[in-house]
Amino acid sequence: MTASIVLPLLGGALIGLSASLLLLANGRVAGISGVVGSLLAPVRGDIAWRLLFFAGLFAGGLLLARFLPGAFAAPLSPSAGGVWLLAGAGLLVGFGSRLGNGCTSGHGVCGISRGSVRSISATLTFMATGVLTVFLVRHVL
Repeated sequence: MTASIVLPLLGGALIGLSASLLLLANGRVAGISGVVGSLLAPVRGDIAWRLLFFAGLFAGGLLLARFLPGAFAAPLSPSAGGVWLLAGAGLLVGFGSRLGNGCTSGHGVCGISRGSVRSISATLTFMATGVLTVFLVRHVL
């Protein structure tokens, strides 16, 4: 098998394993918006694992950038409104996460595996919206 097949499979397996271990060890769902969002209003005794989780995400990104820089898309050009587009997209993702009571990682990875009807519905909505957005941006606008 080629690296283009093996690496995504390995990454998916590691995500599933880590989400399962977090649920088994802490009884917590590995939804990024919930984990990181709770750092903004911390609860005593519930901070350390969240900080470690966030640090692991950050360190993983740094390692990927170091050893496989081609995995990242070219940065948005600030002159083309890229920074504002990126900031706006981030705000919309945050709003959607709050509106949907969780993010794509929490619903898609953890909720579907638990058989949650709400998570299955949310993930189908996320995916349909993503497909529609890509179609509109690439073929209509």
